[in-house]
Amino acid sequence: MSHFESCWNPASPQALQARAALLERLVALRALEERAAAASARSQAVFDKRGQLLPRQRVALLLDPGRPWLPLATLAGYGQDTPELARSVPGGGMIAGIGWVSGVRCMVVASDSGIEAGAIQPMGLEKILRVQEIALQNKLPFVHLVESAGANLMRYRVEGFVHGGSLFRNLARLSAAGIPVITVQHGSGTAGGAYMPGLSDVVIMVRGRSRAFLAGPPLLQAATGEIATEEELGGAEMHTQVSGLGEHLAEDDREALALAREVVAQLGWGVPEAPPAFAEPRYPADELLGLMSDDLRQPVDMRELMLRLVDGSELLQFKPLYGAATVCAQARIEGRPVGLISNNGPIDVAGANKATHFIQWMCQLGHPLIYLQNTTGFMVGKDSEQGGMIKHGSKMIQAVSNATVPQITLQCGASFGAGNYGMCGRGYAPRFLFTWPNARTAVMGGAQAARTMQIVAEAALARKGLAPDPVCAQAQFDQTVALFESQADVFHTSGLLLDDGVIDPRDSRAVLAQCLALCAEAEARRLRPLQFGVARM
Repeated sequence: MSHFESCWNPASPQALQARAALLERLVALRALEERAAAASARSQAVFDKRGQLLPRQRVALLLDPGRPWLPLATLAGYGQDTPELARSVPGGGMIAGIGWVSGVRCMVVASDSGIEAGAIQPMGLEKILRVQEIALQNKLPFVHLVESAGANLMRYRVEGFVHGGSLFRNLARLSAAGIPVITVQHGSGTAGGAYMPGLSDVVIMVRGRSRAFLAGPPLLQAATGEIATEEELGGAEMHTQVSGLGEHLAEDDREALALAREVVAQLGWGVPEAPPAFAEPRYPADELLGLMSDDLRQPVDMRELMLRLVDGSELLQFKPLYGAATVCAQARIEGRPVGLISNNGPIDVAGANKATHFIQWMCQLGHPLIYLQNTTGFMVGKDSEQGGMIKHGSKMIQAVSNATVPQITLQCGASFGAGNYGMCGRGYAPRFLFTWPNARTAVMGGAQAARTMQIVAEAALARKGLAPDPVCAQAQFDQTVALFESQADVFHTSGLLLDDGVIDPRDSRAVLAQCLALCAEAEARRLRPLQFGVARM
């Protein structure tokens, strides 16, 4: 391994300023996450009266104590439920993450029924579809803690109803792939929500609390005139004794979760082999806080970031003298070999060719690829265009699109233009994509977009023999900058589920290690697929 030695001073004024800015963003991130938890906790008295646990308490009891928990999409829906950001409650009305249950790594999803009775929100639907995709890709048992009032009919949208069918289709696909789907029905599941237990392999119900029916008493009476109680239509005792929808009847939430843990323990999926021994990085993770300037135009040597992520801070650089603005290196993270790709400037012709070669090399070796995004995009200009930037950039995009190994993306800074594509952005379906709180995503910077529009407008006026109005031109410029900057902000993009979560930079190595372990387990795990999902008898 080549020992690239750090030349960066974490005590410099620039680093300290960057550190302060990033810590401020982390405080804002944690405050938003706490806002969702606090909104749910306000229902504590209601849950206590019903003898129930709050959703976060349920998740905590389900998980193995002391084992890692990787929360997913905690900002989903931020700014989408209301344009008043101070009142927006992120999370999409759902808790989701990857954690250990009875020694088996699982995808865990829980309705946040402390908020609007667990009604499915538009971005909550997108969130569960995404985590179902992750479970399918990574062969993770899907454990679903359900208590949902269904869709909020006062905010009904026909497209939500239509796209909502994908949730149930994915449950069927998981089961058919041989991936267990286990549901704990803590409360109601009405109409489409009744298909969540119906499409599960094992269902656990709670006496006196679980409900599952295609039409609840009000709709039944309105549609047919028939009058029936909730228990007669879809209570836990009826479904475990008469209809056969439920396999296990629990007395309360705690027993239901204990049963879920027992069901997972009986899967026989066991604990995978431990990875090889590894050395910690020689540089502390805390230094990552000051590495990226809050002004993303400031250059950063991304090898400095790599040193703080990889085992022993050892990198084997690939073509270090060729296309130097694109950094490619081999390393290990907690003993697992990886290929790292990052940017020390725009992606030029040499850089695109280098990255293409490196991606193919990693595919030949079977090593996962990690993209550390901090790019302004592909190089532009006469020399670049004449040098074939389009065709060489397209080769890189071909390689990213068709790579045969798991790809994981970490947006550390700028993610602008086609650089977002070439560096495996969301549209290229990386296995996981996480962002730092300072990251920004846009087709271009706000000032560049505004100046581009300004040049186009001035040219149009000139063709008509008119001069631009300086006041109007400046107002249009400022408006364009504000539009681009507001949408580039990571809290906005994460609210739209353009990532799998915003993480503390200091947790980057641990998060990447968890993702790599998941990928390795998925590769080793042998499933027993069926022609169809498990049919409820």
